[in-house]
Amino acid sequence: MKQVDLVIGARLDTEVPLVREVAQYIISAGGKRLRPALLLLVSGALGSHHPHRHTLAAVVEFIHTATLLHDDVVDESTLRRGRATANERFGNAPSVLVGDFLYSRAFQMMVDVNDMRVMQVLSDATNVIAEGEVQQLMNMHDTSLDEATYLRVIRSKTAKLFEASARLAPILASADSDIEDACATYGQALGTAFQVIDDVLDYEGSAEVLGKNLGDDLREGKVTLPIICALRSANADQQALIRSAIEEGDASHLDDILNIIRDTGALEAARASAAAEALRAIDAIRRLPVNEYSSALLQLASGLLERRS
Repeated sequence: MKQVDLVIGARLDTEVPLVREVAQYIISAGGKRLRPALLLLVSGALGSHHPHRHTLAAVVEFIHTATLLHDDVVDESTLRRGRATANERFGNAPSVLVGDFLYSRAFQMMVDVNDMRVMQVLSDATNVIAEGEVQQLMNMHDTSLDEATYLRVIRSKTAKLFEASARLAPILASADSDIEDACATYGQALGTAFQVIDDVLDYEGSAEVLGKNLGDDLREGKVTLPIICALRSANADQQALIRSAIEEGDASHLDDILNIIRDTGALEAARASAAAEALRAIDAIRRLPVNEYSSALLQLASGLLERRS
């Protein structure tokens, strides 16, 4: 990961000061770096030390960071990772344009790798992520959204880059198709579980621990799994309150809605869905050689179930 950070620092170099300032601001905020770590861990599990692995790990982090910049503008978010979002600090226009810079820089780096399979996986993933973002936008304030549609969106919007990160390692290692598919399944399931837990924490955590404002999803009119599960079990009055809040993007009754979500067992139901995805990831990764890297991948999947931030 130190090598990845060196690549990130080198490839953020630009003659435009504002681009450098905004990009460094959001990347230096930290974060879990899960996607590049996933690529490196799978490479290690396969015994691969391909020289391009650090470059591609930086590429997936750039793509992820670009989506964060654009997401925060679309969602009008003000807090991420415990500090002001880039759009809050620099404005919407610089955030969008620097997001574009990171996308284009990522594609320059892909070209440097000079592997058409790598290009295909990453370009397809980037396109699917964009489709997922648009689909989520279309689903805003729609309380008729069901669990299957919700999962389909997050598998595009969030899990696709996890899947691509895990798939790139066996491609670099020239592994057979069965191993590549197992790695991709692991990444998709892990990414899905990660996003479900993220959505649970929006109603379960605290702003201090999460680094973002509690109830942001409600304010934005996002229908996530805790809301879907609560609507399934709530009484008519409770359903009416939740529907009104989502449709109006009104968080003034957040405390009441939090109580409904807790009382209906919606958080437990959503965590059970995440657990099923984590188990799917664990089952997939057991097909890799047993070593310290594959053990770390197993721990990563099981550890998601305990995630609180």
